[in-house]
Amino acid sequence: MKSIYRLPHFRMRPLVGRAALALGLAATAALPVAGSVAQAQAGNTQAEGAAADASGQLNIPANVQIFGKSDPNVRRATAIVNGEILTGTDIDQRLALIVNANGGKVSAEEQERLRLQVLRNLIDETLQIQEAKSAGVDVDDDEVNQTYERVAQQNFGQNPAALDKYLVSIGSSPASLKRQIRGELSWQRLLRRNVQPFINVSDGEVKEMMERLKAAKGTEEYRIGEIYLSANDQNRSQVMANANQIVEQLKKGGSFVAYARQYSEASTAAVGGDLGWIRLAQLPQDLANVANSMQPGQLAGPIEIPGGYSILYLIDKRQVLTADPRDAVLSLKQISLTFPKGTTEKDAAAKAAVFASTVKTIHGCGEADAAAAKLGASVVTNDQVKARDLPAALQDSMLKLSIGEVTPPFGSIEDGVRVLMLCGRDDPKVSDGPSFEEMQSQMEDDRVNKRAQTYLRDLRRDAVIEYN
Repeated sequence: MKSIYRLPHFRMRPLVGRAALALGLAATAALPVAGSVAQAQAGNTQAEGAAADASGQLNIPANVQIFGKSDPNVRRATAIVNGEILTGTDIDQRLALIVNANGGKVSAEEQERLRLQVLRNLIDETLQIQEAKSAGVDVDDDEVNQTYERVAQQNFGQNPAALDKYLVSIGSSPASLKRQIRGELSWQRLLRRNVQPFINVSDGEVKEMMERLKAAKGTEEYRIGEIYLSANDQNRSQVMANANQIVEQLKKGGSFVAYARQYSEASTAAVGGDLGWIRLAQLPQDLANVANSMQPGQLAGPIEIPGGYSILYLIDKRQVLTADPRDAVLSLKQISLTFPKGTTEKDAAAKAAVFASTVKTIHGCGEADAAAAKLGASVVTNDQVKARDLPAALQDSMLKLSIGEVTPPFGSIEDGVRVLMLCGRDDPKVSDGPSFEEMQSQMEDDRVNKRAQTYLRDLRRDAVIEYN
């Protein structure tokens, strides 16, 4: 069963916002025209400078003495946002989605930190819904229910009741997910009306970007996920400890997208930390040095950089405007031999050896079915498999095969032993890159994102929020 965090994308490319907390909505733009970690951190540096200026104006003493025992970080996770109540139940149900996305492997201490972040996310979501209503942008119940049913159809076979039951079983609720859907639809519709019409990208800017892309042909691009945590001299050790805890959770199987959404302070947090396709020159040197030696699927960090720490995850890498062999479409036959229940490891190894030697004698895919029948094995055929969709361990060996050859055997006592036989291969064509319209759309989306972040920041600044 898929976790709710990984439910399919139910909208277009995300504009902005952290409300996509439990749906795992990932951006898949072919080329990031902006929004890189360097830009995100430049924004943080500017913010720090502004805070320093503000401190000077406020005349904050260097030797601060706190009167009373009040700790603003210790409170029950409830709030009233412009008169609208967020209850502890609201936080618990949204938190349950995150915990479930990480397979329940979240410590009690981690859950307390997550609760505060969930509260901040729900406050943003509430502000977005309120602003949309005040602007006359309505999302009716029918639209929300249609999206909810679509999610159920994609994950539970056209059965919303099954999704209802699943959400309740993990400690969440249909109402919590529907509220999140309403928040995303409301905010995106508001941005389309109040922000997008005023964004303009000139033809000259698009042409310049496309020329830069062509000039970079053949150079390597990296698709990187990043979690950025800001730090200063006072809290550096605490932030470092938090970053190490996040890395440990990720190594235990935690969702990188989930943690990026919850903890990253870069602008890319809204899309699960995904920086899109970038060249290493776009990264700060400290990060570029680390990323250069990483392989797809590898995690690195925390890495100390000016202003804080970064955790990197290399999603993929490729060469600009060059055909990637992993985009080849393969025609495959999978030959599988299962082991009877109770088979010992020794017996399984012996049977696997016989299986491996036998499949090597098969002369092409035309003999596969008959040979499999003699072995008592089954055959499954698939003519539309992209090489990049195979497990990383199989990709390289599969791309080196000639037609009719098989991979080395793989499997386990529980799953049996199997091989993949290559029956055909359609190699990818060299890409010309995004079209003029696609590039222009990407650049416009990025500018909408930046404007939307300012919009949400203004809503936070003007909000009346009471904490309980």
